[in-house]
Amino acid sequence: MQAAKLPVGVELPKEEPKLPAPFLGFTNTAEIWNSRACMIGLIGTFIVELILQKGILQIIGVDVGKGLDLPL
Repeated sequence: MQAAKLPVGVELPKEEPKLPAPFLGFTNTAEIWNSRACMIGLIGTFIVELILQKGILQIIGVDVGKGLDLPL
């Protein structure tokens, strides 16, 4: 199925390419679920910040506005 005409000079491949097996679970399905979990976590963080009226760094105990104040 094609949505539009191909530009002049562009041809469809005659055969489908043989792709290598996924490496250590990096499949399309795994990446989709990973991105969905990330979106849920980010929205959850925003909701917690909205309810507590503090940024996530302040909630976990990092003083905001003073830098990290690490002894070097």
